[in-house]
Amino acid sequence: MTDVLWHTWAGTHQARPRRTATPDSTQDVVSAVTSAAEQDLRVRMVGTGHSFTDVAITDGLLLAPTALTRVRSIDVEAGTATVEAGTPLCDFNDALASAGVALANMGDIAVQTVAGAVQTGTHGTGRDAGGLASQVVGLEMVLADGSVVECSAEHDPDLFHAARVGLGAFGVVTALTFAVRPAFLLHAREAPMPLDEVLERLPELRAENDHFEFFWFPHTGNTNTKRNNVSEGPAAPLSAFKGWLDDAFLSNTVFDRVNRVCRRFPSTVPTVNQISSRALSARTYTDVSHRVFASVRDVRFVEMEYAIPAEHLVDVLREARAIVDRGDHRVSFPVEVRFAPADDVWLSTAHGRETAYVAVHMYQGTPYASYFSDMEAVFTSVGGRPHWGKMHTRDRAYLEGVYPRLGDALAVRDRVDPHRRFGNAYLDTVFG
Repeated sequence: MTDVLWHTWAGTHQARPRRTATPDSTQDVVSAVTSAAEQDLRVRMVGTGHSFTDVAITDGLLLAPTALTRVRSIDVEAGTATVEAGTPLCDFNDALASAGVALANMGDIAVQTVAGAVQTGTHGTGRDAGGLASQVVGLEMVLADGSVVECSAEHDPDLFHAARVGLGAFGVVTALTFAVRPAFLLHAREAPMPLDEVLERLPELRAENDHFEFFWFPHTGNTNTKRNNVSEGPAAPLSAFKGWLDDAFLSNTVFDRVNRVCRRFPSTVPTVNQISSRALSARTYTDVSHRVFASVRDVRFVEMEYAIPAEHLVDVLREARAIVDRGDHRVSFPVEVRFAPADDVWLSTAHGRETAYVAVHMYQGTPYASYFSDMEAVFTSVGGRPHWGKMHTRDRAYLEGVYPRLGDALAVRDRVDPHRRFGNAYLDTVFG
C-alpha cells in the first residue's frame, strides 16, 4: 500500500511511508525486507504507536504486524512461551492464563504489541522481577540481508543481549520466547500517603512488597501508593460496578474532563490537584496478576520518563517538588514512580543497577517543553537514562556515558546491519 498516514497514539509524530505492508508470516517479512533493499528503502516495524518518540517513523517501508499474532507454543513444563511480534499483550496474557501460566511482571498498559513493548524497554515495577525484556529468553529476527536467525543467551549471545531492547535497529523481530511462571494472584492495596512519609519509609516499602509504586500529585504533598503482593488467595476481585466506577469513569472519563478544564484554565491546577488527591480512598482486592498489573489508559497525554539510580530517588523528587513549587509550571498529571532490579540487557534502562523510574506527564495539547526540560536537567544530573519510547533530548554523546555496553551493541549493529537498512532519524540521534 502507498499514501498511508501513520501516527503515534499521542499524536506526537506521524509518518507517510513510501510503502506499507502487513506481513502474516516470517517469510513475508523476509520478502518485504528483500524487496525494500532492492528499492533502497529503509524499513521499520511499528506497533500500536504508544511510543512518544519518533522511534518507529520511516519514509521507506512501514511494516504493520497486525497479522503476526499467533501464539506458537506454550511449554508449561519448560516454563516458556513463544509468541509472534504483533500479538497484543492483553491477548498474550489471556492465552497464558488459559494454559495456567503468566508473565512474572509487566507494565501498566496491555494494549501494546509484545515486540513493540519489549523493543522499547517497557517495564512495570518490581522488587525481584524486572521489565519485559529481562523475561525474554529467545528472539526470532529477520536481518538486513533477509536471513532469519534465532538468538538466545546460548546462540549468538551478543545479538541477543543487544537486540532484546533493540529499538528495531538490529532487525525485524518476528517472534519472541518468554520465560513464564505458574499463574498467580496478586493482592492489591492502594492507599493515599503523604509524600514525605513515602520518602521516609521508602526502604521499607520497597523491601516489604513484591511490587511497589506511587503517584505524587504536583502542587501538593500527597501521593497514592500501590502495593501488589503475590497471594495464595482466594480471589476477591473488584465488583464490575466498582471496577467501572474507579477505573473507567473516574480515572478516565472524569479525569479527562478535569484535564480539559485545567488546560483551558491553568490557574485552577493546584486547587484541582489538592481536591483530587484528597478525594482518593483506599481500596484492596485480589485478582489474577495481569488484571492487577494493567489498567485502562484512555486519556491522551505526552510523557517523559527517566531511569535513575535508585539511591538518588529521594533527592531527585525533592528537587522536582522544588521546581513545581517555584510556580513556573501547572502540572495536572501525577508524577509516577516505579522500581526495577538490575538486569543484564545491554540497552535496558535498568542495565547493571537498581533503578527507580520517574515519569512526568502533561495532558495532550498542554504546553510541556519547559516543564520537561526542567525535569530532564534533574534526571540527567544523576546519570539518568531516558525511556527509549518516551520524550527526551539525549543523543549518543550522552547515552554512551550512561550505557557501558552501548559500544558493544553498536558493534553488533555494524555486523548485522552495516548499511542501516533499519535506520531512521531517531536512531541516527541516539546511536550516531
